[in-house]
Amino acid sequence: MTTFAPFARPLYVMAKPVGSVCNLACTYCYYLEKSHLYRQEEPSGRFTMSDELLERFIKEYIESQTMPQVLFTWHGGETLMRPLAFYKRVVELQRKYARGRTIDNSLQTNGTLLTDEWCRFFKENNWLVGVSIDGPQEFHDEYRRNKQGMPSFQKVMRGIALLNKHGVEWNALAVVNDFNADYPLDFYHFFKEIGCRYIQFTPIVERILPHADGRHLASPADGEEIPLAEFSVTPAQWGEFLCTLFDEWVRHDVGEYFIQLFDSTLANWVGQQPGVCTLAKTCGHAGVMEYNGDVYACDHFVFPEYKLGNIRTHTLTEMMYSQRQQQFGAMKRDSLPTQCRECEFLFACNGECPKNRFCHTATGEPGLNYLCEGYHRFFAHVAPYMDFMKRELLAQRPPANVMKLFKEKD
Repeated sequence: MTTFAPFARPLYVMAKPVGSVCNLACTYCYYLEKSHLYRQEEPSGRFTMSDELLERFIKEYIESQTMPQVLFTWHGGETLMRPLAFYKRVVELQRKYARGRTIDNSLQTNGTLLTDEWCRFFKENNWLVGVSIDGPQEFHDEYRRNKQGMPSFQKVMRGIALLNKHGVEWNALAVVNDFNADYPLDFYHFFKEIGCRYIQFTPIVERILPHADGRHLASPADGEEIPLAEFSVTPAQWGEFLCTLFDEWVRHDVGEYFIQLFDSTLANWVGQQPGVCTLAKTCGHAGVMEYNGDVYACDHFVFPEYKLGNIRTHTLTEMMYSQRQQQFGAMKRDSLPTQCRECEFLFACNGECPKNRFCHTATGEPGLNYLCEGYHRFFAHVAPYMDFMKRELLAQRPPANVMKLFKEKD
């Protein structure tokens, strides 16, 4: 088993100040059901981080960093279910314990609760806001509705308008599912029309396995023969979506619109660290802390079997640099099946997220990623353009020169 040298990478823990509490009830949400893990501890269903725990986390998180710049990420549930006063307190505590370090904050929200007051705060304190939005109204409202079944698109768009009004830096997180995956250009053009230049497209893949405590999504540790959720994107859909999207982007928008997966693919092509953990060789450096201080190996591994401890009994350093977490991170690379190890695109894919490795290879070996077919098609499709952009970068020329190829052809 390969492990990492302690402190080889910056410690990163995403905080859940209100746990899984949310004002929406999106059909495909992987986090909403995490409340069942804490029903006995918090029968009221409030799941809110205490002031004492907040201060402990901020102080320890800053002190555990080895770099002069510290990034805090606030995630949910819905982060804005905590009042603005909570985040004003966050800023006060960060200033109290910064000791010369540069503090940055990012926050993920569904956008429906944004107000002028929230946006002024984000602008004044230079917070980056991520907004979850699944494209045009028809696509977005298919799965992103509130607990009464009412659509959320109009409220999200109102929130985005407020962010723009106040000049808040924001980007989009779009979930690609069984429905919207068939319309990649409609999807992409929508984001261009609303002026969003930074987009993260995330494929949704979940399996259904009811648990005794009320949860219904399968853990990566639950085995292989478990049925897929109907909203999951298929490998063929994912491959077609990426190829179609890339063809549009590489012809017109390189250097103007930034799609995380394409940027990360180019990073792997030139031998740099990708900006997304799913395409990295190893993982385990990005944990998550629940409202009560419980720390888990990863945001997509918030299951009892992946709990590392609690900040009240273990330091963040002890948990995130522990042998157990190092092994969790190295397993991404060390558990790859032979088909992956021999694949020409291993350097670009690295087996994607371990959460999705529940299929068998052609020879029957376990551990193949469910989305392998789609990713392989994508990497084969973009290889000539990635090779060109790599040469441009190595020659210290802008990779956007790739667009000239198409102009010459046209």
